[in-house]
Amino acid sequence: MPTPTDNLLAERHATHGDYAEHAQITQDLKIVMTSSPGYARLNPAQRETLDMTAHKIGRILAGDPNFKDHWDDIAGYNILVARML
Repeated sequence: MPTPTDNLLAERHATHGDYAEHAQITQDLKIVMTSSPGYARLNPAQRETLDMTAHKIGRILAGDPNFKDHWDDIAGYNILVARML
């Protein structure tokens, strides 16, 4: 009998895709970001927002690109930084 955690993982797999694939995509994006010259100029909130954006892009590419929450989250993190500026 599936546990509540099993059910949650199955649900997330449908929207977020395979975790290992998602992790590889996200880590590849972060390598590009952190190795760019401008990364050192970012404040912690900007860095975290880029990390979270990469995370959501990883979910979009590994999972369901039509899952609205992925796109809303990207917009939300970026709005938080824009308001700080």
